[in-house]
Amino acid sequence: QVQLVESGGGLVQPGGSLRLSCAASGSILRINVMGWYRQAPGKQRELVAIINTGGSTNYADSVKGRFTISRNNALNTVSLQMNSLKPEDTAVYYCNADNVLLVSGRVSDYWGQGTQVTVSS
Repeated sequence: QVQLVESGGGLVQPGGSLRLSCAASGSILRINVMGWYRQAPGKQRELVAIINTGGSTNYADSVKGRFTISRNNALNTVSLQMNSLKPEDTAVYYCNADNVLLVSGRVSDYWGQGTQVTVSS
């Protein structure tokens, strides 16, 4: 079975920075896409940023120019560097691994438990 463990969340002032990290473990052969999603209270979960094995990325318009996603394919890790944070960025951030190919041949998707990011003065 695959597990995703997130770290790096916390409280930061507007304009500050945080770095989120996620590590996937298990009998993994390949993870096609890794990314970050977020959900604020009373709102739907939304895509923040994703990255594939070739390094191609896609960002939500609201975070372009402020957030940077990166990954290490060999270690099955993904990070999100968040700069110039705004109160609107406050949410629970979830790590996602999409189209995960296991050594058994099974393909599935996995989510982390989430980490809280709060931007407030």
